Amino acid sequence: MEIIHVSAECYPMAKVGGLADVVGALPKYLQTQGHIAKVVMPMYRTKFLYENEWEVVHKGNFSMEKMNFDFTIIKEKENKLGFDLYCVDINGLLDREKVYGYDDDTERFVAFQISVLEWLNKWEHLPDVVHVHDHHAALIPFMIHECFAYRKLKNIPTVLTIHNAQYQGWMGWEKAAYLPAWNTWKWGMLDWRNLLNPLACGIKSADAVNTVSPGYMLELMDDANGLENLFQAESFKCTGIINGIDYKVWNPLADTFILDNFSVKDFTEGKALNKKKLCDDFELDKTLPLFIFIGRLVQDKAADLLADAINNALNQYQGKLNFLILGSGDPEIENELMVLQNKFVGYYNSQITYNEKLSHLMYAGADFLLMPSRVEPCGLNQLYAMRYGTVPVVRRTGGLKDTVKDIDEENGYGLCFDYASLTDIDISIKRALELFQDKKKMKAIRKKMMEIDNSWIASAQQYINLYNSVQNK
Repeated sequence: MEIIHVSAECYPMAKVGGLADVVGALPKYLQTQGHIAKVVMPMYRTKFLYENEWEVVHKGNFSMEKMNFDFTIIKEKENKLGFDLYCVDINGLLDREKVYGYDDDTERFVAFQISVLEWLNKWEHLPDVVHVHDHHAALIPFMIHECFAYRKLKNIPTVLTIHNAQYQGWMGWEKAAYLPAWNTWKWGMLDWRNLLNPLACGIKSADAVNTVSPGYMLELMDDANGLENLFQAESFKCTGIINGIDYKVWNPLADTFILDNFSVKDFTEGKALNKKKLCDDFELDKTLPLFIFIGRLVQDKAADLLADAINNALNQYQGKLNFLILGSGDPEIENELMVLQNKFVGYYNSQITYNEKLSHLMYAGADFLLMPSRVEPCGLNQLYAMRYGTVPVVRRTGGLKDTVKDIDEENGYGLCFDYASLTDIDISIKRALELFQDKKKMKAIRKKMMEIDNSWIASAQQYINLYNSVQNK
């Protein structure tokens, strides 16, 4: 089976969040199970682009309303990711360093999707499945079925994976003119609440839809940023498949980003050495429990609660714990977290940035990972933490609820709470401090977490089953 993944992100070419990690791992595991998996994404001007060898595989052009564009498809030559990686270049639209955040993002990603279909339209054979990810690629199923230029592609089964339904790619109806000529009788497939909504269109048009955890799919039936009724209506083709993590990238025994490698057999010493390195670098006390937060500093992650929660904890439990923050996002939240550095010297520090290497060291050296998320479709951070023996402290939502079991439950290994509130965070921190003092129990929980199989093997098989189901329709 040949599967083409279309995505705005793919690690290590370009990463903003968990989408990149999934698209950078799932195709690799599909390959190991005997399938052909390829990824096509925009050609951002990133470090990975300049450090690797590429070859041109296609050149083409298209019109988007009154604008004419030339595009180029390049392929990474050495198959370094374990699958074929293709990038689409469009001068003036995709030739930029950042993934998102431009005023013309709508034009950029519509043009990207058209380029992909123009390229596929020239293939001598057809792929077995086109798998699109999030709203940046969600117009593709509609265009395959309804754009006259792509009749050749009409029978290719399509799968849409929703990594975060909060972002839907809304645009005014005047921008429907960007699409190649299409069957206007099907305008309702594009519409949701009088806007052209790419994510809603993808849900309606794709042969199968999945989210990145069963729990998140259930939540979307009741809270989906305006798409609740749509998810309910299309529930017959919707499912949840929990994300895995790439055990080749996230492996404490072979991780080149950490100071001392370790496994489930010798994690006590290994984590202690990494914690010492981390605490020395950030002027923290290595004898105290170390809490970390890694991620985007936005309200979805409840990052707006962090400054107050940390302030409360460090005032209440003076000299008994440390905090270290890594992330970027809302400038107001960033400022609140930076202000704390002068107030709690020796017990708190932050790095307001994205730093892949530091994140690995933090997972390896920390004792607890705090994830109070309001929205968490799957969450990968808690899986990384468990792989490195760091106890997740999470709110019961989405994929966090699916992947973390509280220590008070049978065979539990994490700390869970119900509400994204200062009260629940404070209670969870208190529970974590009590657990840290029970060295025997803490060690047993670390061992239990590290032995859980959260790799992509089982999840990849579920995707293969999904591909088979849409081919048999």
